[in-house]
Amino acid sequence: MAVLKRISPSSAFKVGLLGYGIMGLVVGAFCSLIAVSASPLAHRAHMPFARVGVFAIIVCPIVYGIIGGIAATIGAAIYNLVADWVGGLEVDIG
Repeated sequence: MAVLKRISPSSAFKVGLLGYGIMGLVVGAFCSLIAVSASPLAHRAHMPFARVGVFAIIVCPIVYGIIGGIAATIGAAIYNLVADWVGGLEVDIG
């Protein structure tokens, strides 16, 4: 058994940024799909939901990525603090 004693916060940030950015792309695609499907109804009320859909595809991955990266960095820092107290995770690598 190997013991995971420390997680690099910068490495955790990169993984969180990319992982949550991909999840944000999926969520943005669903938001875009919903906005575009509501577009015919919104056209009567003169609301530009189609623009909201395109905006969601661009903004969701960025926002999810940044928040996920920050959360992963905080998680890594907390893990490192707790691992000092209890010794870290035992991991079977092989």
